[in-house]
Amino acid sequence: MTYCVGMMLERGLVFMSDTRTNAGLDDISTFRKMAIWETPGDRSITLMAAGNLATTQAVVSLLDERSKSPGDRAPSLLGVPSMFQAARMVADTLKEVIAQHADTGQRADSTFNATLILGGQIKGGPHRLFLIYPEGNFIEAGRDTPFFQIGETKYGRPILVRAYDPKMSFQAAMKLLLVSFDSTLKANLTVGSPFDFHCYEADSLCTGQTGRVAGDDPYFLSISQGWGQALREALDMLPDFKLGKDPSDA
Repeated sequence: MTYCVGMMLERGLVFMSDTRTNAGLDDISTFRKMAIWETPGDRSITLMAAGNLATTQAVVSLLDERSKSPGDRAPSLLGVPSMFQAARMVADTLKEVIAQHADTGQRADSTFNATLILGGQIKGGPHRLFLIYPEGNFIEAGRDTPFFQIGETKYGRPILVRAYDPKMSFQAAMKLLLVSFDSTLKANLTVGSPFDFHCYEADSLCTGQTGRVAGDDPYFLSISQGWGQALREALDMLPDFKLGKDPSDA
């Protein structure tokens, strides 16, 4: 399983993905699930993938290969005029790969499924964020849906829903995402560190701050321990549920 989050902020975009993949209880590996393409001053595009590893790697490889020589290869992420066209191109590539692998063609319940988060900015347009489904259709983030999750989404969603603020800084967004990832990996062994991240500054049109947060990173450990302690203290502050008269009160 996988956990990836793409978040839309007023100041830009924040991406984070785990790196764990497994093909059985005794076959756990680490793979990067985030890819970035850029032409400084013109565009920066980030892709995160969840699903069948062969499918997602084939999609990234095709997109990468077609972007190396944009004059000779079409379509190319480095040549499309808008993020909407980039989303269409990535969606078509995903459908192409799934159709090649599935015996009966692309199906929503196919073993070769994959779901993608695509975000970035191309000169002349705003920063945008898309969620791309294996069927080849996609939706765009907006005011009502400011972030997307793929993979093992349920454990890390509550904190995002409660604490997200479009005006938050990149530092605050990273803290929020690390709490969300910590909650997820504690509840599901198929999600694990290290976590890759990319903070894209709106209108910079180049790759922003990127990095990898290890499971034993001192800041991450402080976030994990601090969040657990804060939850326990908050729970203790809430009034106890009344079950009627307790015999011990007699």
